[in-house]
Amino acid sequence: MKTYFNKKDRPLIQVGLGGLALGLMIFLMPPLFGEGYDTINNLLQGKYLALADRSPFYNILQNEWLLLLFALLILFTKAFASAFTIGLGGNGGVFAPSMFTGAMLGFVFAHAINLTGLVELREANFMAVAMGGLLSGVFKSPLTGIFLIAEITGGYALFVPLMLVSAIAYFVSIYFEPYSVFTTELYQKGLWVPAHERDRSILQTMSVEPLVETNFRAIKPEFTLGEFVKIIAKSKRNVFPVIDHDGYFKGIILLDDVREIMFNTELYNETKVQDIMHNPPAVVDLHEPMEKVMDKFEQHQAWNLPVVDKGRYVGFVSKSTIFNQYRQMLIERSKET
Repeated sequence: MKTYFNKKDRPLIQVGLGGLALGLMIFLMPPLFGEGYDTINNLLQGKYLALADRSPFYNILQNEWLLLLFALLILFTKAFASAFTIGLGGNGGVFAPSMFTGAMLGFVFAHAINLTGLVELREANFMAVAMGGLLSGVFKSPLTGIFLIAEITGGYALFVPLMLVSAIAYFVSIYFEPYSVFTTELYQKGLWVPAHERDRSILQTMSVEPLVETNFRAIKPEFTLGEFVKIIAKSKRNVFPVIDHDGYFKGIILLDDVREIMFNTELYNETKVQDIMHNPPAVVDLHEPMEKVMDKFEQHQAWNLPVVDKGRYVGFVSKSTIFNQYRQMLIERSKET
């Protein structure tokens, strides 16, 4: 939700629509309002009808099966309500919604089994264990879920079920999302990597700017082949960036592109650089994370890529230079450990 709303540039409309959506959700399902701790306490005390308080459906929710369906709707709607609140910039975290969702999940499961009459389960125990499982999965911290719920319940009678559920929740959530709700966004932006991902951790500390090579002879699109040949004679590189008069990057020419025509003097005045230049396989932004830069090198099997800063040509970065820097940093880090 946050990623989606950040792409939009209409904050007033977003807040207005988000507020209306939240208002409608809360009007239909009042337990969504606030942190939800009051609802959790009422369910732990067996006050199930408290879910229907101030709801327009209060009269029809006297039926236990309808009340269970209502609780199930609250369970799923809470995720959307929290996402709207946080995504639109409102105050709110993910701890209380996780506790609330876990409690509702445990209640719905245990209460549904009890309504069948097959066996009698204690809803409070399932609520507590489910809260521990949600905390373990969302925050990737199973020990926190185990000991926090154990302290809340005032004892360690549920310790073994908490361990089992928290461990299962942790490994299942790792399969779908390897990072916690706090670190996922940082990881996606390239601002954080876990310590065990050594390669990525080193790449994270590297930047493109100090690795840029600037000893490439730039040429203009309107240069003739004859003028270009004179530049080739003075250059030690076989790649030539093409830029306009304002310094904006337009393309490249490789020495192989003109090898067959560079000695044909009849074409010196007829052929221009813009006729033979072409786009590189990829372009690197000066402030791009090194991990994405390496992905471009691997994807296009390139050894040199042009670097631009807001469209203006800066230089080239080579895979060999990055590897040399990476190797040096790896040696330094090995010495530290």
